[in-house]
Amino acid sequence: MALTVHLFPCLSDNYGFLLRDEATGMTATVDTPDAEAILAELERLGWGRLDLILNTHWHPDHAGGNAAIQAATGCEIWGPEEVRRIAPLDRVLAGGETVRLGETTFEVTAAPGHTLGHILYRSAADDIAFVGDTLFPLGCGRLFEGTAEQMWSSFAAITAWPDRTVLYGAHEYTAANARFALSIDDRPEMQAHAQMIFAMRERGEPTEPTTLSVEKAFNPFLRARDAADFGARRAAKDEFKG
Repeated sequence: MALTVHLFPCLSDNYGFLLRDEATGMTATVDTPDAEAILAELERLGWGRLDLILNTHWHPDHAGGNAAIQAATGCEIWGPEEVRRIAPLDRVLAGGETVRLGETTFEVTAAPGHTLGHILYRSAADDIAFVGDTLFPLGCGRLFEGTAEQMWSSFAAITAWPDRTVLYGAHEYTAANARFALSIDDRPEMQAHAQMIFAMRERGEPTEPTTLSVEKAFNPFLRARDAADFGARRAAKDEFKG
């Protein structure tokens, strides 16, 4: 693999992602949930530099550390225009563009729904994508700004990728997602998958990343019939107390 991904927990339920292009040694962080934790992990890894911040959307637990990390490292900050609502941004990115980290190329995909300007980053050569708060194992982001139709269209962009694609979502929500999934899907294979998730969390193991093939098989939101069905499921999840 040309791209190394280091995942680590931060804040109450976020994950941080530090990336290193092995051909050049260039490094990046996807989002900045916790500047202190990201800088500490960077030092612990001994990578010696941070070249780039890649933001997925504007929420404070994704862009709130931009200024502090840039001040500490001199890195550039790239992301959607909406990031400027709360944080500095050096280059505005939109769907259809590509960005490079050394010899690693990321395709940028527009993914409105959670926020209107949310974007995703995918390295096709590495079969890796960073999907922010659009998709999680057995779950998806809340519709804070966008519509069910917009999020459903964003899912269509994701499901067009190869099934082997490894998906890095930004939060550890999987146990709660599994409880909701079981409330609407009683297949034996769903029950077995949920029990695996519960066991992983009991052991303190992260359930991120997942793969597109697994989410197609089990994620109740990807398995919706259409945008209306997805919207009903998302509304039900918002009220779910299980």
